[in-house]
Amino acid sequence: MIYLDHAATSWPKPPKVIAAMTDFLERIGGNPGRAGHRLSIEAGRIIYKTREALAELFNAGDPLRVVFTSNATHAINLALHGLLKPGDHVITSGIEHNAVMRPLRFLEQNGVRVSVVPCDGEGIPDPQNFARAVEKSTRLIVIKHACNVTGTMLPVAEISAVARRAGAFLLVDAAQSAGAVPVDMRMMGIDLLAFAGHKGLQGPPGTGGLVIGERVRAEDMTPLTRGGTGSRSESEYQPEDLPDKFESGTLNGAGIAGLGAGVDFVLERGIEAIHAHETALAKMLAEGLGNIPGVRLYGSNDWKRRSAVVSFTSEKYQTSEIGFRLDEEFGILCRVGLHCAPAAHRTIGSFPRGTIRFAPGPQTTAGEIAAAVAAVARILK
Repeated sequence: MIYLDHAATSWPKPPKVIAAMTDFLERIGGNPGRAGHRLSIEAGRIIYKTREALAELFNAGDPLRVVFTSNATHAINLALHGLLKPGDHVITSGIEHNAVMRPLRFLEQNGVRVSVVPCDGEGIPDPQNFARAVEKSTRLIVIKHACNVTGTMLPVAEISAVARRAGAFLLVDAAQSAGAVPVDMRMMGIDLLAFAGHKGLQGPPGTGGLVIGERVRAEDMTPLTRGGTGSRSESEYQPEDLPDKFESGTLNGAGIAGLGAGVDFVLERGIEAIHAHETALAKMLAEGLGNIPGVRLYGSNDWKRRSAVVSFTSEKYQTSEIGFRLDEEFGILCRVGLHCAPAAHRTIGSFPRGTIRFAPGPQTTAGEIAAAVAAVARILK
């Protein structure tokens, strides 16, 4: 079996991730922050260590501003619902995932004004169009870092400069880039960073988070949920301290232990090395697929502006048929369809059919890439 669906979730997980989760459940198992006994303290230590590792990876500063959520979608909703109120204006791009578009459309129905900046055929927006869309009431710009359909990376730093001149915040959806592409919050000017734990960061499903930058005041954000935090237990009102304000209820301790091990894997191997490895494999894919008659590739040809995602279609066959045959006949696992991103597919011209998406990971080999290209060639022949 050849697994080329790392953009959906990474697999197999590094052995240390599984070992960390097993160790947490077998040896620790305490509820962090809910008691003073040794198991609770040890659980809290592991969770704080994971915050530290993430803050280091993203150059985020204070580890207490790393808020754990169940996934990147949860983190995006926390930021959008926490910051935006009726009368506010938000700007986004025409290539966003439904994790951004659906909550924005809900907020739009409830008094928030939404502007969508178009992208070119490769999925790249012009930062000047964000500047032109700015209004007096602009509160937030929200964009993805890397497109889950084409791999195209948006010009985050340039768009951040627009946001700062407008007195607005920048929220970046890093579900596809965290752990696979270098992300430096300070250098890139990111105010809020939503990340998925189960993709490039090599953690288990059910993990993710929102990193709240230093420009954002926690007291200006409304929590999505309220309840027990293990702190300020004498009060019936939600605490304002970070991260407790946004982490009501028991955290996924075993999952966060696994996420911490996944982040350690990324830091030990080196984010630059991972990015270089995956990009080289994606280039092999694009070059090989591009030589097959009837194949159309999507995304930029500039590999300095791409993550390791390769989407393509065939003139002869439906995407679903190709994906099915790759799995059944060749044991090659990929993702076909619209990838929860209809806006992106409209932008690149693949709506409503969608594309076949190959996404290698840190453990993918060149031999597996060659086998995938050969399988596509055989199916289309």
